[in-house]
Amino acid sequence: MNIIATNKAPAAIGPYSQAIAANGFLFTSGQIALLPETGEMIGSTAAAQAQQCLVNLAHVLQAGGAAINTILKTTIFLTTMDDFAAVNEVYQQWLGDHRPARSTVAVAALPKNALVEIECVASLYASENK
Repeated sequence: MNIIATNKAPAAIGPYSQAIAANGFLFTSGQIALLPETGEMIGSTAAAQAQQCLVNLAHVLQAGGAAINTILKTTIFLTTMDDFAAVNEVYQQWLGDHRPARSTVAVAALPKNALVEIECVASLYASENK
């Protein structure tokens, strides 16, 4: 098991790692729309926050030896399902034709009052990553 950390994504705000690599997989912690340089939340809409979540997630994936196109499963947490379509549009722009398994759930609240949080599991052995 290897702990993955990068300064290109926000530091963990609790007792956890940005990601863990184990047995050919990369398990990321949820990313919210924090700027890594300042730790400040950006974006007043779920779409804007989803964009930064995916930027952060891409950096964590890269640090762990994976990429967006090696994602096997994502989980998206929203504070309201009213934001589903807007977040889905941003997600589609990032993932293109790549279609990992996905769950999207509404939650009562997210850290730092974020509107969106995204986590994933990626393959470290995917041929697209070589």
